[in-house]
Amino acid sequence: MTGTSLLTLAGVSKRYPTGTLAVEGIDLALEAGDFLSLLGPSGCGKSTLLRMIAGLAEPSTGRIAWPGGAPAPRDIGFVFQEPTLMPWASAAANVALPLELAGTPRRDALARAGEWLGRVGLAGFENAYPRALSGGMKMRVSLARALVTRPRLLLMDEPFAALDEITRFKLNNDLLALWDAERFTVIFVTHSVFESVYLSRRILVLAARPGRLDADLTVDAPYPRGEAFRTSADYAGHCRAVSEALAAAMERRAA
Repeated sequence: MTGTSLLTLAGVSKRYPTGTLAVEGIDLALEAGDFLSLLGPSGCGKSTLLRMIAGLAEPSTGRIAWPGGAPAPRDIGFVFQEPTLMPWASAAANVALPLELAGTPRRDALARAGEWLGRVGLAGFENAYPRALSGGMKMRVSLARALVTRPRLLLMDEPFAALDEITRFKLNNDLLALWDAERFTVIFVTHSVFESVYLSRRILVLAARPGRLDADLTVDAPYPRGEAFRTSADYAGHCRAVSEALAAAMERRAA
């Protein structure tokens, strides 16, 4: 982390036209270069919060501020739960899309797309179409597309939830390697205590709807992380603490 404030949320709430209060009174200060996970039960507003930060939805109350200046579209990358790839376009064309929309000449955009496909482990698959790719490979294309503009902030909405455990572990490791190399800031939504502890410096636990910040936990284990950390007593201790915080948040809601 740089100690530079990237993003602040002050009293952010979201009520939908149906009357549903999805998120209530969220206060958050995020430093540039941080890796933050949002953890909580289904329906607690995690995805809603990401959409508001991305500018895809407006808060009903409160404000979202960027102390370093409002972000341009290329400053935010978004990886959704599904890869959302264009089935008629190659992997390289899918990755190049944000660059082309920003006015980059097609040849240059495709060259940079090829570079990023290589960085996410898909060198040689530039001309492959989504139908020929596995679920994990499609998610790698989606990750490359989100990073090709070198965003300041990467938003990830349960990107690995549908993948098998081996693929998920590998993508966790590859994501951390890219984060270490590029030092973008990450907000990562997950339902997994274990994934949140493995990836993050900081974990925000949200209570059930309306989503409210119930706990703010720090994972002080050093990077890089690998299997030695995943099998360590330190990892188990952090997982236990986060599990207890999540259980407490859910019990308070139930009461």
